[in-house]
Amino acid sequence: MIELIPAIDIIDGKCVRLTKGDYDAKTVYGESPADMAELFESSGFKRLHVVDLDGAKSKHVVNLGVLKEITRRTNLKVDFGGGVKTEDDVCKVFDAGASMVTVGSVAVTHKELFAGWLDKFGADRIILGADTRNGKISINGWRDDTCEDILAFLEYYVNKGVKNVLCTDISRDGMLQGPAFGLYARIVKAFPQVNLIASGGVANLDDIVRLDRECVSSVVFGKAIYEGRVDVRTMISDIAMMACKNVEDN
Repeated sequence: MIELIPAIDIIDGKCVRLTKGDYDAKTVYGESPADMAELFESSGFKRLHVVDLDGAKSKHVVNLGVLKEITRRTNLKVDFGGGVKTEDDVCKVFDAGASMVTVGSVAVTHKELFAGWLDKFGADRIILGADTRNGKISINGWRDDTCEDILAFLEYYVNKGVKNVLCTDISRDGMLQGPAFGLYARIVKAFPQVNLIASGGVANLDDIVRLDRECVSSVVFGKAIYEGRVDVRTMISDIAMMACKNVEDN
């Protein structure tokens, strides 16, 4: 079954969600990031995706303290991204308890540096962040678009040994209108050996079941939880039941 990864995005130490990556269109939620992480763990989740939006904007990691609190209070396997620009940043994130680091901008602007991190830290601990707008890679907190084609970008790094890819279709992020199914289908077809983590647009359980049917390895979702579109406490069992019914119906 597809791996379910709830998300916590952080600005000023608080849980937030953006719309299409727009910092001026953010919604702040009342729960602290660590409290939210504990809720996820108690509901049966094993993984957590944490994004330091302050870090992504500032181009250096900002919310290490929040990460440390999450990893101190839970046993979740945390992957952390946002503002990771140097090897020192990577080391600090791991020292703060993260199991994996998501890196996007550096993989575009300093390819040899990113490839070196794959070798030094291991491809199992490094996630390639491939955030796309209109088929091209975007960097620096989605504020800067590049000329890098998404499939060519992924091919380059798969050949370098990348195993984990987090792909967000920015136009879908925070919209609750469904993921970019077509994009993910193309990626799965081109790179079946990659652990593809789909992100952006999940509105309900049906979206996740469809991603599972499309052979997507993992899915990150956030706003559907915070806006009450899914019940986090029953989500894992509900998805399993829906997936089984889907198999039986087919």
